[in-house]
Parts: sequence; structure tokens; C-alpha cells
Amino acid sequence: MAANRLENAPAEAPAKGGGAAPAPKASALQAWLPAIVTIILMPVLAFCTTQFLLLPKLQKALGAGAAAQEEPATDKKKQEKTPRQTVQLNKVLVNVAGSVGTRYLMANYTLVGTAPDFKDRIEANRDMLLDLAAGVMSTKTISDLEKPGARNLIRNELISVFNNALGANLVKEIYITEFAIQ
Repeated sequence: MAANRLENAPAEAPAKGGGAAPAPKASALQAWLPAIVTIILMPVLAFCTTQFLLLPKLQKALGAGAAAQEEPATDKKKQEKTPRQTVQLNKVLVNVAGSVGTRYLMANYTLVGTAPDFKDRIEANRDMLLDLAAGVMSTKTISDLEKPGARNLIRNELISVFNNALGANLVKEIYITEFAIQ
């Protein structure tokens, strides 16, 4: 029995001291390996899925093939050749929403477009555009008008409403030349 104890003692000593250290390192690497592989492969898979699956399907659905990619360059050339035209919409005066008629808003706008018949179409539809501007502005409350970036939101909303009413993408920009709340 004493011989067995001596034989087992040297075998157990290296296992506790020197042999135990490499085993946890290997098992720690094995434990982290799925996380490392996931962290590396997920962005690659997301990029490949977007680039090779989603974008071609979206381009096909939107009709944004090679012909559509050539059109923006053509549109930019046309816009560069066509001078910008401006038309003023003066004195849009509305009651501010929620003020029970005690406060009002007055604004003047300058519409900008590049279409050759821009001025004629705006002048022909001036009353409709003034009514649409008054309708949009009368829905705004004092808190809406005082928010940071409110003017940009109003610009974008008016451009959208005007272009929908005109049936074409005529209005490219709107400058708010006067904006007074009383």
C-alpha cells in the first residue's frame, strides 16, 4: 500500500501544479469561441445579406435599375441648365390652433423651382397654394411653432402639400421670409 501511495503521489503533484493551468486556458478559449465567432461573423453576414439579397430586391421593386441610376445625372444636368425661379406668396395670416382666436401667425414664403413653366403654374394656382398654406399653418399650436427646427418641419410639410396639389415635383425649396406670431 505504501508503494501505491508513492506511485500516486508524484502523478498527482504535477496534475495539481503544472498540469491544471493549461486545461483551464483551453476550456476558457472553448467557452468564448462561440461568442468570438458570432461577433466576427454577424457583421459579415449582415453586410452580405443587405448587399446581395435586400438591395437587389428593393431596386427591382422600385424600378431603380440601371436606367434609374442614369436619370438623376440627367436631372442634375437639366437643373444646372435651367435657372432657378422664385415666386413669392405674401401674407398668409391664420389664427394659431388652441389660442381661441387670441393669437395669430403671419408668414410670407418664397417658392423656388427649376421647371421652365414654374412661375406660370404657381401664378395660375396662387389662390389654391395660399389656401393650402393657411390650412397647414392653422393646425400648428404655439408649442409646435416654438420647437427647435419648427421652421424646417413647416418647410418640408408645405413642399409636400404644394407638390401634391400641383401634381408634380415643382417646388424644390421654400424660404420663409417673414414669420411673426402675435
